[in-house]
Amino acid sequence: MCRMLLSINPCHVNNILNGTKHFEYRKSKCKRSVEQIVIYATYPVKRVVAIAKVDEIIEGAPNDVWERTKSFSGIDHDFFSKYYKGSERAVAYKLSHIKEFVPPKPLSDFGLSVAPQSFAYV
Repeated sequence: MCRMLLSINPCHVNNILNGTKHFEYRKSKCKRSVEQIVIYATYPVKRVVAIAKVDEIIEGAPNDVWERTKSFSGIDHDFFSKYYKGSERAVAYKLSHIKEFVPPKPLSDFGLSVAPQSFAYV
């Protein structure tokens, strides 16, 4: 099983945990086939807070990806558009079966000493 750890802003993490955000957006797709995403909440939390199953990876032009994911994006169209400004491709990881870690775990539990800028395989 391949897992990757993603660094995600705490406000987006909260939306994932409360069920309003089912998709995590990225500008590029990782090379490996990923089955789970380990969610690292960035500053000020700085902890691994959850793990999620990847149900689907949606790729395409940003407008097409938005149309397919907007109902459970957890963000507004303006934020999405600014993030993908100038990009020809968008990637959305559809998350499910979210398991929150209480208490949150340190990166060292996943073999890392520093948070990745974007992602790391774990």
